[in-house]
Amino acid sequence: MELNVVDLSRLQFAMTAMYHFLFVPLTIGLSILLATMETVYVMTGREIWKRMVKFWGTLFGINFVLGVATGLTMEFQFGMNWAYFSQYVGDVFGAPLAIEGLMAFFLEATFVGLFFFGWDRLTKRQHLAATWAVAFGTNFSALWILIANGWMQHPVGAEFNPDTMRMEVTSFYEVLFNPVAQAKFVHTVSAGYVTAAMFMIGISAWYMLQGRHLQIAKRSMAIASAFGFASALSVVVLGDESGYEANLNQKMKLATIEAMWHTEPAPAAFNVVALPDMETRENIFAIEVPYVMGLIATRSLDTEIPGITELVERSNDRIRQGAIAWNSLQKIRENPAEASEELRETFRQNADSLGYAYLLLPYTDNPMEATTEQVDAAAWSTVPNVWPMFYAFRIMVACGFFFILLTAVFFYYSSAGRLETLIEKRRWILHVAVWSIPLPWIACEMGWFVAEYGRQPWIIESMLPTTVGVSSLSVAEVLLTLVGFVALYSTLLVIEIALMIKYIKIGPEDGEKIAPNPPPSVSAPSPASAVPAE
Repeated sequence: MELNVVDLSRLQFAMTAMYHFLFVPLTIGLSILLATMETVYVMTGREIWKRMVKFWGTLFGINFVLGVATGLTMEFQFGMNWAYFSQYVGDVFGAPLAIEGLMAFFLEATFVGLFFFGWDRLTKRQHLAATWAVAFGTNFSALWILIANGWMQHPVGAEFNPDTMRMEVTSFYEVLFNPVAQAKFVHTVSAGYVTAAMFMIGISAWYMLQGRHLQIAKRSMAIASAFGFASALSVVVLGDESGYEANLNQKMKLATIEAMWHTEPAPAAFNVVALPDMETRENIFAIEVPYVMGLIATRSLDTEIPGITELVERSNDRIRQGAIAWNSLQKIRENPAEASEELRETFRQNADSLGYAYLLLPYTDNPMEATTEQVDAAAWSTVPNVWPMFYAFRIMVACGFFFILLTAVFFYYSSAGRLETLIEKRRWILHVAVWSIPLPWIACEMGWFVAEYGRQPWIIESMLPTTVGVSSLSVAEVLLTLVGFVALYSTLLVIEIALMIKYIKIGPEDGEKIAPNPPPSVSAPSPASAVPAE
């Protein structure tokens, strides 16, 4: 396969983003759990809760540092690898990122120091306030990042200025309260809560299997299972909202997720399993559940979900309309001061489809002169590869329902005071929890893959193709940095896992160590029994 700057730049950003997101969800979730546990400590005064906060806080700190280290690089990549994108949307995209740094990251970074070093310098309530500030800062950070990302998925509150060749904000309120961004935020942070809960449940289960730190493990299990069960349920509900928003604003993404090649009578069926074929543009095999997809995506019985083929036909029309906008834009740029109002009006009427004209640039230098075959090829380029989209989504969903089941089981045993039953009779359930620790990360990565790969070929949905937003770099430059980032991030990941394992093995401070199966105690003989019978 021939290497090119666009694909390598996409791969580089994808690798750094997916490495970074290995650390983010655990940071988001553990911060809330830490604040909750410390609240219990302040309310009850019981030292065991303080030891729990310190132990889980150590793991949080390791993860937090690695998350910051991997996240800083991503913002620099906007300027290094995606220069035209940064210039094109700087007025819109820069504001949420700047606010994230000022409002969220500084808040989080400031108070995380007080959390670790303020135990003997602050009162209980002051330290608790610092812990909650870390939790709020972590979640606010995710909010502003997802507002920026949500705008890329559904650009609102801005319009293109043909004189400056930039997107300019028309309503910051619409950018802030973008429904796609809000749905992504609550769904993403809930996934982070599930990740932290499963992490805590798995480690607590390991301690139970080892017979170590049982008092801390049982309390951690109780709080994590309740928190995780509620969060897992919310992930499913909020994921449904994200699917509904996708049907409204990103119809091609939804169609590829479902491998729906043709529009079906409403309500559409849900493909449980399918074998999509990109060449024949059909499913070789599919197992369907009638009506389910239509009900989920449209929340009605009579609203159709357009299939891939019909959406390509719509793209075909928009490409031709976009070519008119592109032609008008070129004439305006030749002499902006003397551009007639009629010419500008022609551009305004077709401006919403300008991005589709850019899809023709890999095939022709002048979209107005594109052939029918070139327009068709550009229209079909709006379809992501269906196979990975279809199965990545189903892996994520399967994991989500598994988390509901597992957290519900542990919530039942914890609330019923029957965790000893797991230790003595149903140890296999504890083993399942331990081996399930990686699953939330797999689910999160699959979710981001669906969100970002499903938007292709757009870097800004329906406005700017990825091929246009890339910087003028050589293949060698991008390849060198790609290899460097992968090597560096892989090293950091190995370091984090090693540190996590080390401190998990050490266990909580002053934690008791109990033999896995202590021998039954033998009571000393009573004085009476020691006296020989007469």
